[in-house]
Amino acid sequence: MKKNRLTVLMSVMAFVLAFTFILVLSGNVSVQAAEGTAEAVEAADATGDKAMAAAIVVGLAAAAGAIGMGIAVAKSAESMARQPEIAGKINSTMMLGMVFIETAIIYALVIAILIIFVL
Repeated sequence: MKKNRLTVLMSVMAFVLAFTFILVLSGNVSVQAAEGTAEAVEAADATGDKAMAAAIVVGLAAAAGAIGMGIAVAKSAESMARQPEIAGKINSTMMLGMVFIETAIIYALVIAILIIFVL
């Protein structure tokens, strides 16, 4: 069975988010295991790990969103060229899809901020 691009893209994003979550959890475990002055060094390393995880989350979400938006615009422009009489309906549907994609990117940003400041 042939998978479409969106399914493959979502699978890759799920894998990357799971990897990022594991990276953040491993940083927290190392901070809890530290003692004395080494604790401060480990905490600084964990903060660096959190920042790296947040950067990965936001970067991949933005890249995937940009790819999705590019595909949506290309397909809608192609559809409008083929059937100009329903161009308004295609345009409004495309804009609604763009809003959903952008919302997913904003959620990724919120998760990245939570990773940095809460975990």
